[in-house]
Amino acid sequence: MEELASGFGLIEGPLYDPARGLIFSDVVNGGVHCLKDNGKTEIVVPHRRGIGGIVAHADGGLIVSGKNIAYKGPGDAPTQVLFEPEADLGGLGFNDITTDAAGRVYAGSLAFRPVAEGDEPKPGHLYVIDLDGTGRRLAGGIQLTNGLGFAPDGKKLYHSDSLRHQVLVYDVKENGDVGPPSPFATIEDGIPDGLAVSEDGAVWVAVAHGSAVKVFAPDGTERQTIPVPLPMVTSLCFGGADRHDLYIVTGSIGSGREDAGTVYRLRVDVAGLPVAPARIKLSG
Repeated sequence: MEELASGFGLIEGPLYDPARGLIFSDVVNGGVHCLKDNGKTEIVVPHRRGIGGIVAHADGGLIVSGKNIAYKGPGDAPTQVLFEPEADLGGLGFNDITTDAAGRVYAGSLAFRPVAEGDEPKPGHLYVIDLDGTGRRLAGGIQLTNGLGFAPDGKKLYHSDSLRHQVLVYDVKENGDVGPPSPFATIEDGIPDGLAVSEDGAVWVAVAHGSAVKVFAPDGTERQTIPVPLPMVTSLCFGGADRHDLYIVTGSIGSGREDAGTVYRLRVDVAGLPVAPARIKLSG
């Protein structure tokens, strides 16, 4: 396992862009960063804090989570707010996001601030933003929403519920709706955080407070545990020209430092499943 970059607070939302490198956020210090193949890091989106998820848009630019779901265009293009949390349901913002093959965006909402000490946990919801830009609620009762990812055939959606210590799975309908969730995998030695799916259908889960990545077969049985040097393993994604590079990102909690957020890279035997760009309608 190779250490590529460090010195961040809480890294989230890793996304590999073949043209630019690894894109990721720093939740507590703000901004979206890009780690180039030459090892240098540059800021892609300045200032914005609380970004837990990032996906590419087919028209260029990025869709990010946080206090809302927003589009950050290339250069100095103005921010477009795409979807707001449902305040009447206690929604404060959004965490991890992903896309299906059609380019819809799926997002889990937060009803409390997980990084705020003493904030009482409250359940959030799962939403989808359709291609026409309209959003709708799909499911509720998610204690702490985290990683989202689709099975290779697009018929199942995996969803980390960290406070339940479970990865949930939904059956996905043709119109983007989902059925009721059922348990897919349970993680007791830590909590499931971000996740990614490989081409063979395995689900790779970052284990926060667990110093590991766990790999689950499509039937939910644990296949492998990959040790990680830092305890707060927050997320992961596949990248590289052949998608055999596994990028693992961490936060600083449990390290004894406030700037221990680190990016690691590991070569693995199976290719990651590509994540389609979002194709939801943008204004202008």
